[in-house]
Amino acid sequence: MTPSSKINSMVIMIALSIVSGCMSASQHYQETHGAYERKMTVGIVQKEVRKGMPAAEVAVALGSPNIVTTDDKGREVWVYDKISTDVTYSNSSGGGGAALLIGGASGDTGGAGIGYGNYNQSAGARSKTQRTLTVVIKYDDQKRVRDFAYHSSRF
Repeated sequence: MTPSSKINSMVIMIALSIVSGCMSASQHYQETHGAYERKMTVGIVQKEVRKGMPAAEVAVALGSPNIVTTDDKGREVWVYDKISTDVTYSNSSGGGGAALLIGGASGDTGGAGIGYGNYNQSAGARSKTQRTLTVVIKYDDQKRVRDFAYHSSRF
């Protein structure tokens, strides 16, 4: 192996070790959430729920309620109570190393050496947001939506 091919091999190995540990925030998010995740939002409630809608269609549109109860006249009331916490981390770190081939030749003797240098630096931030959504759906005697209300907050 010639000296220049050794240097090329070392440069490739260093580049691969630096790049292989990188993953984007989007890739991290995809690994922590399933391929299909439907979030309940005010917009979905406004779009999907209508007065007169059968309870079975509401269940398809919004899923199972957290609470099913009855009002003073014995009519069903469904309550969806959703709480979401989003935690976002942003970290960046820089660092690197350098390999320096130092060599010389004089007459029949030759000498070569490799010198290394490293540095590291990092910074980061963290954010936490909580959201709540409460949806109350009141049904009539025929199990059709009589009325519905919702409340959303974010802090």
